[in-house]
Amino acid sequence: MAKAPRGSARRQAAQDRRLRPSGFDDLGLRRAISDRLLPLLVAAMAFLAALAFAGALATATLAEHWRQGAAAELTVQVPSPTEPAQGGKGTRLDAVLAILRADAGVSNATPMSASDLGDLLRPWLGAQGDSLALPLPAVVTVQLVAAGATPPALNERLAAVAPDTAVESADVWATRLSALARSLQACAAVALMVVVAVAIAVVAVATRAGLSARREAIEIVHGLGATDSYIARSFARRAMRLAGLGGAGGAAAALPVLLWLAFLAAPFAEGGSVPTADQPLIALPLPLWIALPALPFAAAAIGFVTAEGTVRRWLRRLP
Repeated sequence: MAKAPRGSARRQAAQDRRLRPSGFDDLGLRRAISDRLLPLLVAAMAFLAALAFAGALATATLAEHWRQGAAAELTVQVPSPTEPAQGGKGTRLDAVLAILRADAGVSNATPMSASDLGDLLRPWLGAQGDSLALPLPAVVTVQLVAAGATPPALNERLAAVAPDTAVESADVWATRLSALARSLQACAAVALMVVVAVAIAVVAVATRAGLSARREAIEIVHGLGATDSYIARSFARRAMRLAGLGGAGGAAAALPVLLWLAFLAAPFAEGGSVPTADQPLIALPLPLWIALPALPFAAAAIGFVTAEGTVRRWLRRLP
């Protein structure tokens, strides 16, 4: 069988390109799936997803910081601090401080001043809290070397020189902070799942509306031999581009909001430093810098998979 001349093949290919140029929209998808409504709705979902993820991350980070801080602190109350200690080693407060500062598990032991103690009592006792006739115990704040590493037999050693000395840890508050953090993280995870479900529903509804609007054209193309895969992939690529565009818009809109929230939360984080105006970008943690650029790709993947599945189910019902 003789082969067609190479020049004839080139002319035929050029004629095909003229009859059906590259990117020809034979299904009318530009009219089927709006390039305004779908990106706007997906952008709103991406914005909410970014806020939900940031909330979960911030909750975990701050709660861990506070929990570690609470677990690494002790409060020692010394009644009658100016009375002589057992064994004649100065006052009771001096003896307690000597034991605490000599312990290898204690990094710092600082007695609270009378003014600081008055500030603590003022919310409950009012302005007259500083002039009470009742003797107040001395309060020593203790910083441990490691969280939860309470020095062994500390109560017994302190009681030996200053009876009735009380050592209080913040384990209860640490437990409550952990429970609160887990609850908030669960709420953020549920919110994120709801946002993803709504995004899937939005893409599915937009795709079904496009199928209804272009039903006749799809049936004609399908009758002329177009496969289900071709039609489904055409819709899926259109939905993928629009969803990715919306995801990029939502991520861009969420960035200044997250920077502002991180700026406000900086004093409560590690170090307690406030970001300066010329260093705003360091306020966001690394996972957020990874998650924000990933939002458009996630939205595009959701758009592609949802649209393709919706179209394939719709095509199976055609006669």
